[in-house]
Amino acid sequence: MTIVNAPVLHPDLTPGQQRCLEALPLTGNHVVSGSPGSGKSLLAAHRAVHLALTGRPTLLLSRSNLLRQLLRDTLGGLAVLGAPVEAATVHSWIFRRFGRDAPRAEDGWFDWTALIHRAADTLGEDATPPHLVIDEGQDLSPGFYRMARLAAASVTVFADECQRLTETNSTLTEIVNALGRSTTRVEIVGNHRNTSQIASLAEHFRTGGPRPEIPFRSGSLPVVRHYSGTKDLADDIAGLAARHPRDRIGVIVNSLRTAADLMCLLERANLAREPQLYSSQASFGRYRDLDLGRPGVVIVHRASAKGLDFDTVVVADAEADSATDPTAATLRMAYYVMTTRARERLVLGWQGIRMPRHLEELDGLVESR
Repeated sequence: MTIVNAPVLHPDLTPGQQRCLEALPLTGNHVVSGSPGSGKSLLAAHRAVHLALTGRPTLLLSRSNLLRQLLRDTLGGLAVLGAPVEAATVHSWIFRRFGRDAPRAEDGWFDWTALIHRAADTLGEDATPPHLVIDEGQDLSPGFYRMARLAAASVTVFADECQRLTETNSTLTEIVNALGRSTTRVEIVGNHRNTSQIASLAEHFRTGGPRPEIPFRSGSLPVVRHYSGTKDLADDIAGLAARHPRDRIGVIVNSLRTAADLMCLLERANLAREPQLYSSQASFGRYRDLDLGRPGVVIVHRASAKGLDFDTVVVADAEADSATDPTAATLRMAYYVMTTRARERLVLGWQGIRMPRHLEELDGLVESR
C-alpha cells in the first residue's frame, strides 16, 4: 500500500485531462479511451485516488508487471492519507480474490467462465468489494470484464484498441458490452508525449480508430539505422547515453538473446549510470524491480514496453520482423506501440544485408543512416 501525508490530486494535468477526470462519477462502470500520449496512465492513477477517497478499497491494475511498477511510482506522489491505493497486476488480484488455485485455461491464462461462476456464487458476501481501475485495458479479454463486473464495486478502464498486442485482448466495444449497457464511454484527446515527427511516423503504423491529433511540438526526424552487429548497436546506445546524460533511454528488443548480449556489452562500456534490464522471467532482484524514473539505459522486451515512455527510444532489432507481411495488423500495432514510447528521439535499428520491408516505405518520415 502507498500512503503519503500531503494530498496532491491534480499536478501536471492539462485542463482537458482534469475535465475528463472530474466528469467521471464515483459510481458505475466507465471506459476512457485515448491515443498514445494522451495521458491515460496518469489519469488512471488520479482516478484511483479519487475512488479511494470514498473509503472503499481501490486497486490500480495492469497486466504488465513493469507497468505496475510505473503506476506504483506515480501513485507515490498522489495518494492521500487514509485513502490508500495499491498498484497490482491482474494476476496478483485474481489470486488474492479467488485463491492460488484459480482455474486456468489451456493457454495458461485464467478460465474466465469458471471465475465468473465463482464470482456469481459469492455475490454479496464481500461487504466491501473494491473499486478497480484498469490501465491498458485492451490487453484483457471480455471474460475478465464480465467477471470484474460481478467482483468489484465499480470498474474504470483506460484503453486504446490500436495497441492490442496480446492474444487475449478486447476492443472498446467488447469491453463496454462485457461491463454492461450502463457503462459510459469517454474519450481524451491530445498527444502530450511525442514530437510531431515521431507522431507522424507512428501514424504510418496505426491500424484503425479515429485519427489522433498531431502535436505541435517539433523535433528531429526519427532515424532508421543499419548496424553491422550487436557491438555496433551497443556503441551507438552508449554514445546516446553520453550525449544525453539526463535522458531515459529505452532499448526495445524482440529477442531475449539480443537483450542479454546488449546488457553484457553496455555493462562493459563504463556508462555514467548502470544499465537496467527487465526480464518477466525473473521473480525478484535487479532484473525484476527497476527504477524507471532515473536517467540511463533500460532494456525491455517489446511485450513489456506498453504504457512506458522514454526520452529516447531505440528499437534494436527490426530485422526480426523481416519475414512478416508489412501490412499485417499485428506488426503495425507493435510498431505503433514502440514508436509512440519516444518523447524526443527515435531510432529504428536493423542488422543484415537488406532493410526489412516494413522500414522501406518510410521516405520523408525518417532519416536513414
